[in-house]
Amino acid sequence: MIHYLSSVALLLAAAAKATQVTNNTFASRVNCACTELSQKLPDSVLVPTSANFTTETKHFWDIRSAVSPACMFFPTSADEVSEGVATLTSCNAEFAIRGGGHMNFPGANNIAGGVLMALNRLDEIVVNEEDCTVSIGPGNTWADVYGALDPYGLYTNGGRLKTIGVPGLSLIGGFHYFINKFGYTMDSMRSYDVVLGNGTQVVASATENPDLFWALKGGANNFGIVTKFVMQAYKIPQISTTIQAFDEASIEKFIEAAGEMAINSDAEVGAGSVLSISYNATTDSLSASLLGVQEGNESPPSRFAAFDAVPSISRSDNITTPAVWHSVLETPNQLWRIQFAHHTVKATATARLYEILKAWKVAVGEVSDVQGLHATFVLNTMPKSAATVAKTNAVGNVWGLEDEESLIIWQLSTGWDNESDDLRMTAWSKNFIEYHHSINQNLGVASEFVYMGDAGEFQNPYLGFPAANVEKLREVRASYDPNQVFVKLNWGGFKLSV
Repeated sequence: MIHYLSSVALLLAAAAKATQVTNNTFASRVNCACTELSQKLPDSVLVPTSANFTTETKHFWDIRSAVSPACMFFPTSADEVSEGVATLTSCNAEFAIRGGGHMNFPGANNIAGGVLMALNRLDEIVVNEEDCTVSIGPGNTWADVYGALDPYGLYTNGGRLKTIGVPGLSLIGGFHYFINKFGYTMDSMRSYDVVLGNGTQVVASATENPDLFWALKGGANNFGIVTKFVMQAYKIPQISTTIQAFDEASIEKFIEAAGEMAINSDAEVGAGSVLSISYNATTDSLSASLLGVQEGNESPPSRFAAFDAVPSISRSDNITTPAVWHSVLETPNQLWRIQFAHHTVKATATARLYEILKAWKVAVGEVSDVQGLHATFVLNTMPKSAATVAKTNAVGNVWGLEDEESLIIWQLSTGWDNESDDLRMTAWSKNFIEYHHSINQNLGVASEFVYMGDAGEFQNPYLGFPAANVEKLREVRASYDPNQVFVKLNWGGFKLSV
């Protein structure tokens, strides 16, 4: 018995020592990178004792991203990004990359105890009026881009809200108001400057490294760090906007109008919306809102005629510029711990969407005791003309969507206050969306498409891409990141499986 106990004690001690070595190994690798970066580029590195360290770590949207890195690296040029990546790989140090910090996937834009590469200082924007393009550094938000384009009467199809950063949205696909005419954000990209996992700098375009160019159109951060996006811009000096609010009695008609607009949207006039339905815990009631935008100066915007038949409780129509519109549409950082989750249906399935909404209201009541609960049901329309752009531009994109029918994403956007509720709320969201998605599958109204920007961290968007495209993505990754730097050292976001 004494011999047995001694053996157990030795095993426990060995296990504890192994764990300690593992932790020290992680810390030593990161320390190697932080030290070398501080020596090579001292003006570009912050450590916990630096004056601005705490402030800089808070540039993110979702409170769930509130962790502290061992050091922060702020490259000021593509060359510094290259040197930084070479240093990280030579030290074998784990790191995260932060653009705008808007993605609400824990670990996507911050890392506990690792190196955070923050792209804030890569904020150059150059407008080429002659060929209607704009070169954008990854440190910008879309509001910055629209402001730079405004003096030229130009606009582009980037993010819809002020705080959304350029790199994340662009690399996961990107929704904009005018997807019906110009496709998704990725479809307007003309080229990318990329730093690969070995520190090499390359250009990806239709003529240079075209396989990488294709993979970056929706393939996320699996291949390198983009240090410059060159994007098509469009002559749209003015937009017509409509802001409408609806009470619960009108919500069934509101959903029907969303489906009608998705189905009937063609590419003639750019027009789109943000559609949301909010739950009020105090009154146990729902309210809906429409933020609609149409190119040009027709007011009220005729492309939202489907909503004219829905009784509203308030409405405001206006003619403005894109820059002014986006300057006020802000979703402030760190309001809540927030999580997205969603699935997709055919746009004709509005009756089914209304059933899901009613079930969601009941389900929200079941978690009403969660402190700071903020529940919103969001609809993102995907007119079939948006998919046509990629099918006709000789490049395509990773999503590989067909343009035979329009779709609608139904999304849960849920916020709460306390970390202690994280597991409960994650299980609640996951169970709800998967249960109703399975019903939609049985009814034949489901699409398997999952958009990374609105997905929960427990979802796998790659399952909704064509299998051939996923295999092609792996081949591209093997060519441009053979050592899998952006798998093994950079964990954040939706990673392509090995």
